[in-house]
Amino acid sequence: MTTQEVATRLVELCREGLYMEAAQELYSPNIISIEPEGTPHPRVQGMEAIAKKGEAWREMMEEIQSSTISDPIVAENFFSVTMKSTVLMKDQSVIDMEELCVYQVADGKVVQDQFFYTVG
Repeated sequence: MTTQEVATRLVELCREGLYMEAAQELYSPNIISIEPEGTPHPRVQGMEAIAKKGEAWREMMEEIQSSTISDPIVAENFFSVTMKSTVLMKDQSVIDMEELCVYQVADGKVVQDQFFYTVG
C-alpha cells in the first residue's frame, strides 16, 4: 500500500470507531507509538504494547460521545490527521480532546505514530 492508501484506510476505520482494527491491519509488528510526556504510556513499541495501551484507555472511558477525524495530509512517507472527541469517563467527567496525529509509513505499514496534545 502507498502512504496515501494507508492514510485513507486508517481514517476510514477510525471514523467507524475501529481503532484496534486499524492498528491490526495497518501497523507494523514493531510499531513505535509516542504520546506526550506526562501520560501513562509516553512511548511503547510493538503490537502487544499498543493493545495494552488501548485497553488501559478503554478501561477508563465510559463512552465516546462525539468524534471527528480530518482528511489526511500526506507528504512522502508521512501523513497527519487531526482528531477531536468528547469522551465520558467512568468517573463521569467529560473530556474534550483535540490532537494532531502524525504517522510514518514504510513498506505499506505504519512504523511510528505520534500524538500531540496538551496533557492535563
